[in-house]
Amino acid sequence: MPEYKQFLLADTAEGLTEAEILNWRVQPGDEVQVNQIVVEVETAKAAVELPIPWAGVVTEVLAEAGDTVEVGAPLLTVDVDPGGSSAAPAQAVNGSSAPAPAAPAEEEMKPLVGYGSKATEARRRPRKAAAPVPARSAPAQPASAPAQAPAAPAAARGGYVPLAKPPVRKLAKDLGVDLSTITGSAEGGIITREDVERAARPAAPAPTAGERERRVPIRGVRKATAAAMVESAFTAPHVTEFLTIDVTPMMELRERLKKHPDFAGVKLTPLAFAAKAVCMAAKRTPDVNASWDEAAGEIVYKDYVHLGIAAATPRGLVVPKIRDADAMSLPELARALDELTTTAREGKTPPADMVNGTITITNVGVFGVDTGTPIINPGEAAILAFGAIKDAPWVVDGQLAVRKVLQLALSFDHRLVDGQQGSKFLADVGALLADPAMAITY
Repeated sequence: MPEYKQFLLADTAEGLTEAEILNWRVQPGDEVQVNQIVVEVETAKAAVELPIPWAGVVTEVLAEAGDTVEVGAPLLTVDVDPGGSSAAPAQAVNGSSAPAPAAPAEEEMKPLVGYGSKATEARRRPRKAAAPVPARSAPAQPASAPAQAPAAPAAARGGYVPLAKPPVRKLAKDLGVDLSTITGSAEGGIITREDVERAARPAAPAPTAGERERRVPIRGVRKATAAAMVESAFTAPHVTEFLTIDVTPMMELRERLKKHPDFAGVKLTPLAFAAKAVCMAAKRTPDVNASWDEAAGEIVYKDYVHLGIAAATPRGLVVPKIRDADAMSLPELARALDELTTTAREGKTPPADMVNGTITITNVGVFGVDTGTPIINPGEAAILAFGAIKDAPWVVDGQLAVRKVLQLALSFDHRLVDGQQGSKFLADVGALLADPAMAITY
């Protein structure tokens, strides 16, 4: 007989609680193979493609693109024995099966408020022969039994029962919206996320000069970034110091190294020099590569550098990490940076690559900005802003000359890093960039 399993949203990264459905790669009736990508979701960390662990036929998709789904919630149902009999499938929970009553083959399982009776008839539509799925109507109750669904909404609308999937019901509850007051805009009168959000917005006065505003829900990477920055700003006492340096020698060395065999095919950017300098300077001032453990009442010093690189992507700011960056040579760092930024801009960074950093660089110079006052990533002690490299007047051996000049800004957590330590670290980074030959003395 057929065997039905539900594919659940798993925790793809430590601390994940929910994800937004970006797009489905399959639809009901499609055959799937083991490890086939079936859906792309956006978590608080990144966009992630999810493979399915079984082969079979998709019988039902349980969330729509744009829905936010909690970890552990079912995403789709699969018949893993499509060649079985047409007997009723089991009600799948966490990938297991249990017997369930038979039902007409033309009805689908419908995880909606008010499924069954009139609500079921409103959503009934022909099914593909390859994937019969029963209705999930509740069994009939004796006259004295309690009602199976709240009577108030139905009474309020003359027997109307609102149709809405679990994530939409949760959104309505969070926003204080009564689903019985909404007429769904989707096929069969199903209430969508947009219907709920529209009902939650207060009525606006008629525009006098045309619509000149857009409202976009705060979610995904933007929501996570905002929460992290607020937490950091109001938890870690920030201090920011600045340093302007002449990096002409570094830029000249870069031109020479680009012709060296060890750098063949390597995209050698000034940021690679900054990454190497930060790793070397952190060895001399380990306080900037530590974390504050409030619960344990301890400072945790790291004998490794997991270097975060802030990257702007179409979905917002992300900070993927280069693991053990301190153990890499300059060519290896350059290659790792190129791969990291390319993957981040494509939205393909694995969530595991965006946690447990120890110190971060934000390259504001790529936007032509001189410097800034960056906010420390939660769990870290410092962040370095790397500004634009520009031609500027500079005094060299008592003579005014045009040189390649760079501004650095270091924000650090004053609980962990005193002014002396922060200044020493920033001066070391500056010295290595102004005169790369200094590295031989470290």
